Amino acid sequence: MDYKFGSDEYFMNEAFKQAEIAFEQNEVPVGAIIVSNTKIIARAHNQTETLTDSTAHAEILALTSAFDYFGAKYLPDCTLYVTLEPCTMCAGALYWSQIGKVVMGASDEKRGYLRLVSKDELVLHPKTKLLEGVLKERCGSLITQFFKKLR
Repeated sequence: MDYKFGSDEYFMNEAFKQAEIAFEQNEVPVGAIIVSNTKIIARAHNQTETLTDSTAHAEILALTSAFDYFGAKYLPDCTLYVTLEPCTMCAGALYWSQIGKVVMGASDEKRGYLRLVSKDELVLHPKTKLLEGVLKERCGSLITQFFKKLR
């Protein structure tokens, strides 16, 4: 499917390609990219099994790559596109990165950070914008397919 370059759908599709790589590697299929000025500066997918590291989530790996790219620990002018709602660990890392915007695909009803906090509780940085549900059906169906395959 073709999406207009620079649109949220375009970049979420790029994150989805990372999730497909994770799926092929028998990792939970979550993909993430970080964009600065319409340029993808980081790409990552879950690698917890591959690296035998329970913290090797797509978001964490993408953040590390982006920090390295800029030689900085804050990303206020960047956007993270992630195919699944971040867990609390990843939400905490996003807070500390001061990332400018987070765009999520599918919701995570079991482990997503939005399910574990009250609406008044601040988890992301106060200046971070949040957009939910971009290509959510497509992103969610890959997760569902993965867990059906495991059973």
